[in-house]
Formats: sequence, C-alpha cells, structure tokens
Amino acid sequence: MTEERQRCGWVNEDPLYLRYHDEEWGVPVRDDNKLFEMLSLEGAQAGLSWYTILKKRDNYRRAFAGFDPEIVAQYGESDVERLLQDEGIVRNRLKVQAVIGNAKAFLRVKEQFGSFSGYIWSFVGGEPILNRWTSLGEVPAATPESDRMSKDLKKRGFKFVGSTICYAFMQATGMVNDHIATCYNYHGK
Repeated sequence: MTEERQRCGWVNEDPLYLRYHDEEWGVPVRDDNKLFEMLSLEGAQAGLSWYTILKKRDNYRRAFAGFDPEIVAQYGESDVERLLQDEGIVRNRLKVQAVIGNAKAFLRVKEQFGSFSGYIWSFVGGEPILNRWTSLGEVPAATPESDRMSKDLKKRGFKFVGSTICYAFMQATGMVNDHIATCYNYHGK
C-alpha cells in the first residue's frame, strides 16, 4: 500500500514533477552554481510552464556546460547559433543570450560580494521566509523582496529577471517556503 501524501495543488502526477516538489522545491540552496542554474531555468520558463522546463532540464545542463558560469560567460555568437538549433531547450534567441549575459553578470556579482549566494540571500535577510498559505490562491506572484531583487539584478545587467521570475526563483531555491500549510512538505526537509 502506498502512502497518500497531500501536496501543493500545482503538482501533477508525473514522477519527475513529484520528485521535484518533494525533494527540491523550497529547499534552501546556497551553492552558487545551483543558484545560477535555477536563475537560468526560471528565466527560460517565462511564458511557459515550469513542467516544460523541468522536462528539458537535463538538456539545458548539457547545452550550458552544467551551468558553470565561468564556461557559459565565454560563449560567443557561434554558441548562440548552435544552441538555437538544439531541440532539447527552448530555442528563443533572447533567452539563450540572457543565460550567457547573466553568466557574465553573475561572475561580476560573485567577484564583488565574494559569492552570489551571499548577495542573493541578502534580499531575505539570509534566512528563508516561512509563509503559511492555506490555498494556492493566497500565494503571491511577486513580493516587495522579489521587486527589490529584480530591480537590483536588472541594474547589474541581468535579463529575464522580472519580479515574478525572481519570486519563482525564491520559491524554487528555498528563499521562501511557499508549500501550502496542508502540504506534507510544508516544514521542508
């Protein structure tokens, strides 16, 4: 007999999606390269579903050198053209160019602050915000914290980092815990 767990309402029954919700979403991430990956993937999601991007994540990792910002920052126009032919990722020129440009901006932030993690977590005071939503309808698309993050990232040259994308990034990386209070994973891992 399988245990029936109550999960957040946005999760479908695909094992990939279940695993993402159960093991990753909302778990605090402080590793710089993982943060770069998640920021890149959230930007790729703009206008699409997260499920679409999640299914393509392994292809993205391959296409963007495991999201190593040192390598991606060196990509040039021939790499952009190569990536636009890659059916495993979203073939949108602006999104592909954004990952490359964001890698450069990421490295500048890392140099200035010592780590991207230290910089990005400063928007929540270094600790996760634990919300207590009782329904999906209560969960905001953006917050004052994501507004500040978006404005500052844009000022530093990042693209595809609007406030809604930043808030999704904050949720995904555990900067905020937006598991619904009735979700078995509300208190996290």
